[in-house]
Amino acid sequence: MTTLERTQVSAGLPMAAPESVGMSAARLGRISDAMRRHIEARDATGIVTLVARHGRVVHFEAQGAMDIDGSAPMGLDTVFRLASMTKPVTSVAAMILHEEGHFFLDDPISRFLPAFKTMMVNAGSPPAGSHIPGVGLVPAHRPITMRDCLTHTAGFVSNEAINRTSVTQTIAERTLELAKRPLAFQPGTDWRYGPGHEVAGVVVEAISGMTLEAFCQERIFAPLGMPDSSFYLPEEKVGRFPTLYQAARLDEATGWKLKEVDRPATSVKVRGPKVQFAGGGGLLSTPADYARFGQMLLNGGELDGVRLLGRKSVELMTTNHIGGFFNYVRGRGYGYGLGFGVRTDLVGYPAVGTVGTYGWGGATGPYYSADPKEGLLCLLFQQVNAPEVPGPDDAFSDDPKAPGIPRRIGQELEQFAYQAIVD
Repeated sequence: MTTLERTQVSAGLPMAAPESVGMSAARLGRISDAMRRHIEARDATGIVTLVARHGRVVHFEAQGAMDIDGSAPMGLDTVFRLASMTKPVTSVAAMILHEEGHFFLDDPISRFLPAFKTMMVNAGSPPAGSHIPGVGLVPAHRPITMRDCLTHTAGFVSNEAINRTSVTQTIAERTLELAKRPLAFQPGTDWRYGPGHEVAGVVVEAISGMTLEAFCQERIFAPLGMPDSSFYLPEEKVGRFPTLYQAARLDEATGWKLKEVDRPATSVKVRGPKVQFAGGGGLLSTPADYARFGQMLLNGGELDGVRLLGRKSVELMTTNHIGGFFNYVRGRGYGYGLGFGVRTDLVGYPAVGTVGTYGWGGATGPYYSADPKEGLLCLLFQQVNAPEVPGPDDAFSDDPKAPGIPRRIGQELEQFAYQAIVD
């Protein structure tokens, strides 16, 4: 097998000369320089970037190392923690069942998860001196729906009920704790990033009678040819699993430093009980695997003769469902669809682009952007969490010396990809 053939296999999609799909090789070279600067600045230990256009990979590069000691180079086949880039996969799993007629998007999730049948909403504190009993909690005006879960409009307070319980509990067991907590607002009346996709994943399990892992393997990963995607890592692949870090400010004298968060040899993703299949943030995958997933969606639900979804379902998923609610995670200029941020204008977001572009990222460093009009797919993978002390917009640290964080580096990749389009 030639070097080109090996690279084609590892890229997940066919490779092509940039000029053959209307892109400039010289301009794409700016990606390498930018990522190298981030590695030298210790924003990340290693980064993998992939750009594809019209189904052909025109840039695929690994730089840096898998840990801060530089003992192993970052590889093209590195297996990354996806964190919230799991959400699009869970949304596809749900929409497969939606297409089969198991539910409508506005059906109550209590059809499948009865614990959510009667929800209360935190209506705020009583007026001072009123002494009105029960004014703090009111019944939900309507049930929580699958659309609410997939668009973060259910009113769930936070991920706390999902995150702060035993690693031996299943996500289904954890959601029972979530069902006991009052909602932050009436369903459908605001946008708040939270555990909706964990709940949606449990609905997938309830309908299918399978774990979310088994469902994704059978209905998504195996058909698409994604052999390195799973919720837990087989021990034989641990050599391809990088250390996870977080940018932390230790003190004024030391400044910012990458602090180890999760080491491969002891990671729960390798050694854990392997019972938690979190639809909002539990998957592991490689750039090649995720490129196949992303291209399937860009193709309208089909790749290499395998169709997972109909074109109209993909259109529905990548349409803004939240109106004018503020998507504070992606920022101005973005709404939210069914598992994706969806770009709604060109002026509210720092990078150039196209209205209708969609994608998401993860707290552990990956970033995903897809532009249907330009046929452009951008993927960035690293393993550094955002700084412990975010800035006031929940996006950037207010310390000018803070390391670059995942979202900014992902935006840079988008910027460099778009400026390389020359047709």
